[in-house]
Amino acid sequence: MPTIEEKAAFSERLKFAMKRAPEKLRGSTDLANKFNLRHHGELPVSPQTAHKWLSGRTIPTSDKLDTLAKWFDVDVHWLHYGPSPGNVTGAVPSPRKPDEKYPLSEETLELASKIEALSVHHRYLVEELVSQFYGTGKKL
Repeated sequence: MPTIEEKAAFSERLKFAMKRAPEKLRGSTDLANKFNLRHHGELPVSPQTAHKWLSGRTIPTSDKLDTLAKWFDVDVHWLHYGPSPGNVTGAVPSPRKPDEKYPLSEETLELASKIEALSVHHRYLVEELVSQFYGTGKKL
């Protein structure tokens, strides 16, 4: 049986995985609804169950962990237990590479249209800022 600390740590890893996902999830109801579209188990997950995952009160079963890991593109072991003791590098999922395409989402399209509406100078500043975050110095 998982300890309180293990459940809390799982909750933090799940929240981290959700934040780096291309689609934005607004709480346990969103998590449950979108999870149920991906999971092919017998019973759907309720918003209350998803809330228990996010609040650190419970850890999902292995089949649900598999679905979450595939959905959020993280290692199932990392999601469940955290980084391996001997695996310091690569323990935390890294952001997508600059040349890797993100799936289109409402948020991505909205951001792109806002950037497109900026003046030429301001678009240049946004480009430079993004380049600095990626550490490449290359133009987008």
